[in-house]
Amino acid sequence: MRAPDHPAPVSIGPVRLATNLLLAPVANYCDLAWRITCRELGGLGLACTDLLSPHGLLRGTAQSLDLASTNQDDRPLCMQLYGGEPDILAQGALWAVDHGATVIDINMGCPVDKVTKKDGGSKLLCTPDRTVLLAQTVVRAVERATRGRVPVTAKLRLGWDDSCIVAPDLAVALARVGISAITVHGRTTEQMFKGGVRHEGIRAVVEAVRAALGPPEQGGPPVIGNGDVLTPELAQEMIHRTGCAGVMIGRGSFARPWIFRRAWALLTTGEPGPEPDEPERIAIVRRYFELMLRFRDEHYALNHMRRRISWMGKALGPCKPLKERVRTARSPADIHDALDEFLAGGLRVFSDGAGAEPQPV
Repeated sequence: MRAPDHPAPVSIGPVRLATNLLLAPVANYCDLAWRITCRELGGLGLACTDLLSPHGLLRGTAQSLDLASTNQDDRPLCMQLYGGEPDILAQGALWAVDHGATVIDINMGCPVDKVTKKDGGSKLLCTPDRTVLLAQTVVRAVERATRGRVPVTAKLRLGWDDSCIVAPDLAVALARVGISAITVHGRTTEQMFKGGVRHEGIRAVVEAVRAALGPPEQGGPPVIGNGDVLTPELAQEMIHRTGCAGVMIGRGSFARPWIFRRAWALLTTGEPGPEPDEPERIAIVRRYFELMLRFRDEHYALNHMRRRISWMGKALGPCKPLKERVRTARSPADIHDALDEFLAGGLRVFSDGAGAEPQPV
């Protein structure tokens, strides 16, 4: 299938995005501070929350409310729900609408046990007919409550395993009951995150949806490709090899949140533009940390930076000493001091294994 000559922003029902690039809902990596960091760097059309438990939202548990936290700078926003109970999912979707969601997504692709054992995530791929009825229940509830203002989407995998590839037929059935966009991760549940993403599997979904309901430019729902998009060039390859209308990026943003800016430039101009220089990269790390402090608290921000520095450090070259300083930081001042020292030339490791002493500023 040939990709569009001129990639265009994606429309999801009545919601028109600024680009065709989306931030994936990855557990523990899609907090409000990260979403805003990615938005500020440009190129991002839609950001998604971490996957949300409708039971937790309806009970008002602290964890669920934290994961769903948002503000006016965090728009447009997709809130992703998981579970296997149609009425509870519908109630959770209405909660999300009342708390800032621009788009509601139903998770049909998470492969982890704690989700699938509750009949959510990719377990929904095992019962396609029931899953379509579940989606219809959510769509109808949201349509009634918002008069069609808030679309409902679904994110799925190709199937549970290679003997059960259901994504093409399921995507068509979901679209026919009102699902406004389909995101496809090009692996089965059994694969988890092993092996390469299957572009041909995503392409089969694109072709099935277009054959049944028409391409997006003629009113058909867009299909979004997902999986192994770590560079702007791989986003472009995803579109060209699958014909998908847009690309959802998760891990590719963890070290380089500017990937959306560069991928959109590549898609629209043919050139991705330069990578940010080292001072800008450090400024981005600092900005993310400062946003976490603002939206959460010092304990959360320090713990999260200790985990995230492993990813963010991948874009900073050999910087094991910097990572260790961040991991052992006891205060925000320690984080900022470590970043300042790195900018001054210290906290690095070169090819001979030697560290660098800080240089005068």
